[in-house]
Amino acid sequence: MNYTAQWIPYEITNAFSKLAIDYIHQDPALRPFYKYSPSEDGILQAIEGRKLFPQDRKLLVQELNRQYSGISSGKVQDNIASLAGNNTFTICTAHQPNIFTGYLYFIYKIIHIIKLTDSLNQKLKAYHFVPVFFLGSEDNDLDELNRINLNGEELIWDTNQSGAVGRMDTKGIDRLIDRIEGELSVQPFGPDLIKLLKSCYLQSDTIQEATFKLVHTLFEEFGLVVILPDSAALKSKLIPIFEEDIFRNTPGQIVNETAARLEEKYHAQVNARDINLFYLGEGIRERIIHADDSFTVNNTKLRFSASEMKKELREHPERFSPNVVLRGIFQETLLPNIAFIGGGSEIAYWLEMKDLFDHFQVPYPILVLRNSFLIADARSLEKAEKLGLSIEDLFKNETELLNELVIKNSNNTLNLSEELNQTQTFYEQLSNTSGAVDPTLTQHVTALGAKAYKALQDLEKKMLRAERRKFELQQAQIHQIKSALFPNGKLQERSENFLPYYAKYGRGFFRAIYEQSPGLEQKFTVILEDQSN
Repeated sequence: MNYTAQWIPYEITNAFSKLAIDYIHQDPALRPFYKYSPSEDGILQAIEGRKLFPQDRKLLVQELNRQYSGISSGKVQDNIASLAGNNTFTICTAHQPNIFTGYLYFIYKIIHIIKLTDSLNQKLKAYHFVPVFFLGSEDNDLDELNRINLNGEELIWDTNQSGAVGRMDTKGIDRLIDRIEGELSVQPFGPDLIKLLKSCYLQSDTIQEATFKLVHTLFEEFGLVVILPDSAALKSKLIPIFEEDIFRNTPGQIVNETAARLEEKYHAQVNARDINLFYLGEGIRERIIHADDSFTVNNTKLRFSASEMKKELREHPERFSPNVVLRGIFQETLLPNIAFIGGGSEIAYWLEMKDLFDHFQVPYPILVLRNSFLIADARSLEKAEKLGLSIEDLFKNETELLNELVIKNSNNTLNLSEELNQTQTFYEQLSNTSGAVDPTLTQHVTALGAKAYKALQDLEKKMLRAERRKFELQQAQIHQIKSALFPNGKLQERSENFLPYYAKYGRGFFRAIYEQSPGLEQKFTVILEDQSN
């Protein structure tokens, strides 16, 4: 893949929340909600804190070896074995099992942890760092996970299954793969990609297994370790926390108190429930509800007394699934983790969890906003250059871009700022003159001035609208550029899938993202395709 890259501040994109921007800049208002800064010093401090936690490394390695049984990959196996050592730590990201990875940021998150891990292994030789992908396969939001956008078309896996998506079988996905094959097999790496999708999805019993295989195959050369937390052995480590959630509702109370403080300035991402666990069964993942001295499972006939619920939890921890409130503390209990990399909304809800971690004395990780990219195709770049648009201009809305273009290129005067200033000065002087005669006239003159000023502003807008009609070709070109780079008005990474890029560039696409991925530096990256190709 031939390209160049440019970097811009996140705030220029107009696509990230105030909380995310403030966290990047380490705004003092957020300081009470996290423990370590995303810096090399923060990494070293987090390591010292993590050393004090009684980590069950033996269980972790045992479960990972079980999950990777029959899979041969030297670098991954070496990383798993290294987790038994007290000087090995993880850098983690997490995501649900979207079919075919869902959105581009799924890939960006993984490459970010790989890049940061490699950087730390080069700088901090006394320790070893392992990139870990925590697969949230128990998510039951099928309407979000069963679709991808491919070249402007939404492809949906149609299934009537219910419950945890990761536990669903892959029946019917073959039709989607056939549809993808018809479009991408003509690309240089398309046939190999289709072969990979068929191998992962059509030779797996569940979505969790298929996603595990796909992510492993795509990133095994980097030593990425994928962990499947849907495990009785792993969940058994959380039984005391799960019991406190079910019987005393402590986690929800703590998180809601923290969220209330955060919401004094920002939008709270999560509102905790009394019980933050789902009950998992065949075809179900439903909330556990406490009522009338017993526990029921929403939308089922299942009912447990307090003693029966405690027995169920201790004998079958695999039947209990944490929601967003407990998922992070589950992850950080299992892994010797130093840093968590997530998107803006993930950073927002993690900031609500610090007090919960403190309560249970679980190390709180460094939070790092995941890297973001815009892949600017050569055709769009060529059109933008002809219009005189800069990279920063691409993030402006279409109306703003057209207005600036019209003002810049029009032969007519469209800016009435001088006249507006003159009008304001005139009415200020008139107000002084009339006020000397009768002070009550000042308010009347002020109202006249405001009316005249607004009339001039409206005239300026009408002049600009009239002039814009002469720039219909440029308007169409701007629309084409924005539609190509920001599908459905969103950042590309929140709409498109990695498949067409991989079909075109193969692993060269991953290599380009890896090479341009910042580690702890926070900046938005624009990848510019080489226009000479």
